[in-house]
Amino acid sequence: MSQITDTQADKPLDLITIGRASVDLYGQQIGTRLEDVASFAKSVGGCPTNISVGTARLGLKSALLTRVGKEQMGRFIREQLEREGVETKGIVTDPERLTALAILAVESDHSFPLLFYRDNCADSALCEDDVSEDFIRSARAILVTGTHFAKPHTDAAQRKAIRIAKQSGAKVVFDIDYRPNLWGLAGHDAGDNRYIASEKVSAHLKTVLADCDLIVGTEEEVLIASGDGDLLAALKTIRANSKATIVLKRGPMGCIVYDGPISDNLEDGIIGKGFPIEVYNVLGAGDAFMSGFLRGWLKGEPHATSATWANACGAFAVSRLLCAPEIPTWTELQFFLENGSKEKALRKDEAINHIHWATTRRREIPQLMALAIDHRSQLEDLAGDDAALLARIPAFKVLAVKAAERIANGRPGFGMLIDDKYGRDALYAVNKNFWIGKPIELPGSRPLQFEFSQDLGSRLIEWPVDHCIKVLSFFHPDDPADMKATQIAKLRSAFEAARKVGREILIEIIAGKHGTLDDNTIPRALGELYDAGLKPDWWKLEPQASRAAWAAIDAVIEKRDPLCRGVVLLGLEAPYEALKEGFAAARTSKTVKGFAVGRTIFAEASKAWLAGEINDEQAIADMAGRFEALVNLWLGLAETKAA
Repeated sequence: MSQITDTQADKPLDLITIGRASVDLYGQQIGTRLEDVASFAKSVGGCPTNISVGTARLGLKSALLTRVGKEQMGRFIREQLEREGVETKGIVTDPERLTALAILAVESDHSFPLLFYRDNCADSALCEDDVSEDFIRSARAILVTGTHFAKPHTDAAQRKAIRIAKQSGAKVVFDIDYRPNLWGLAGHDAGDNRYIASEKVSAHLKTVLADCDLIVGTEEEVLIASGDGDLLAALKTIRANSKATIVLKRGPMGCIVYDGPISDNLEDGIIGKGFPIEVYNVLGAGDAFMSGFLRGWLKGEPHATSATWANACGAFAVSRLLCAPEIPTWTELQFFLENGSKEKALRKDEAINHIHWATTRRREIPQLMALAIDHRSQLEDLAGDDAALLARIPAFKVLAVKAAERIANGRPGFGMLIDDKYGRDALYAVNKNFWIGKPIELPGSRPLQFEFSQDLGSRLIEWPVDHCIKVLSFFHPDDPADMKATQIAKLRSAFEAARKVGREILIEIIAGKHGTLDDNTIPRALGELYDAGLKPDWWKLEPQASRAAWAAIDAVIEKRDPLCRGVVLLGLEAPYEALKEGFAAARTSKTVKGFAVGRTIFAEASKAWLAGEINDEQAIADMAGRFEALVNLWLGLAETKAA
């Protein structure tokens, strides 16, 4: 009855959410008290912030109106929302207050201790001056939240937004979002308490109902919004105060949508399809639910469809640990609705998890031109047993960074491969906008072994979240079966570790050193690796001799993992003319996105520099010139292809 119509379709935003914005710190040890948690996962949080992310992932044009602190946590929220595609111009930076925090543990499947650090925090200082009339008028709907009616100035801000929205023909969505201790009704250690009756709170929230077009709440939230002690009576009270569509969230039982009079039968409403799953963490389920419902409601779908999408999104959230990061994308949601899952715990479904991972990557990388300076054994061979020369390798890698940055000159699409063994200073020096890949293999190992330790988990957890794991395997499809099994098992352990710690992975396959290389060699190899469950973010492959080989590679990748970022070419110290031929063949491929070349660029400079024959600037200039030649070659081939 109150759904969005086409009359608002020309507005640039579908939705503005208003209210809480925090950084969530969720305990990574499951089944223990908050007192005993040792490490935490960080994400954006707060009901309206989560919903802004969720609706953006589901294809809506969403924005957030809130305040954050002028510090690292505030910048994290803003940057993460930008990565998610949420409009951030409504976020006010507060120089006087810190960004709010929420700290949670999963003690059991029914106990989730939660602490709110919100004393004089930034989002609680939202006021009427922060509410721009032009901004509110730019949206088809706004979402207000119960918590931000708890204080006079945040209450006034939300009511101003409601007035402007109604004047502009926009719809008003009310997420009751009841947290008793944020109304001063419970102690600091009762953050997970979801219901305490309060005549004062009920009387206050009742004044909001008449202005709403959609009201969403759990059974407890419906009770607090009405002031009644009986659920059916509560629904009738809300209906007496509002013509809004009412959505009653009932946890594992799904939801009921009431559009029109409330009958004496609680079940007499529109019920969406439910999804029985294992409950892992209930926090954030309501925000995911709201995101799914709004995707349908704001697109004019029938209530039953919106409710089904909402229930499915809620199922994803309760089956995973965090809040906003766990809300599904539109691609992921559609896959689940069409295919379902054999797993009661959706976080264990490999197919769904891959879609979630691949559709929520931190940034798009349509093209990648990387200088590879992750070599260890080759530079050690140059230095020989000379300790002084070995000690100079880190400084040379810093020069390579300067060469790459000179050619990039601030342009996007550039990156580097840098190792942990000699590349620490280079990693500190590299442009933070660069794509960074880091190797984990023991150089030259066949079968594959990891460098330093076979325990990848403890090593990778220390890596920056935007650093990509690179693992090289000398793998040929005609290798003996036991060799292939050993190699695949090692690659599988690297892949699983990458997914566990939330890092991208690039798998480099070199087949030509241990067997013949024809048009079908690499396609066969990739097919076997996909059969083993490997779906890396990137492949790094040696140049192919023909367009037919690349067409076959394209076919395998597009069939087995269309969400793969693509392929980058390696160089194998080939001279420029040989790479020119390889680049030209690769440019016919749909999946090749660039190159990561090393020795072709740095080999001559490293020999001369370590020998003392050239100085730093000469080494930088030599590497920059060779890198620039490859960059220009690659970009020139792109222009030729486009023409």
